[in-house]
Amino acid sequence: MSDYQLAFDLAPVGLVLSRNRSILDCNQHVCEMFGATREQLIGQSFMILYPSVDEYERIGARMLPILNATGMYSDNRIMKRVDGRTKGEIFWCHVTGRALNRSAPHEAGIWTFEDLSATRPVTAELTAREREVAAHLMRGLTSKEIGRALAISHRTVEIYRARLMRKFKASTTADLVQKLMAGE
Repeated sequence: MSDYQLAFDLAPVGLVLSRNRSILDCNQHVCEMFGATREQLIGQSFMILYPSVDEYERIGARMLPILNATGMYSDNRIMKRVDGRTKGEIFWCHVTGRALNRSAPHEAGIWTFEDLSATRPVTAELTAREREVAAHLMRGLTSKEIGRALAISHRTVEIYRARLMRKFKASTTADLVQKLMAGE
């Protein structure tokens, strides 16, 4: 086994090689994080790692222009465990990727996955859109900036933020962000 293969397999962060949003190869850390074997993941669409098809499609569309422009994409998002005793469990995950061809960013890429559940557990039942708004709030974006990022009006963002504040019993947006970060 080459040093490069060994480094890939045993890296302390989840690594995935992708082609057309499907898993071409992954390391052991990804398997442990998502509760699956390599055989269950290789050849599969990334869609199996998302809580819903809608989130898979929206995040894919959102990352496309950023990958075209910079070749890199990074965010915190809710992902889903695939198999085992935690099947279907959702968790916060930091995802970073590099497109190997910026003019066709989904064609081939290298992705890292970091499980944030130890420091940021998912405690409230959230809709897909609430999860997206929450992720942007944690990045410090305003309602207008979130609206532009999600292609919805800032008033709609404010409605989702108000729902999140009720669910997390937060009195201010700063309080909400703190509770989201702490996983309360």
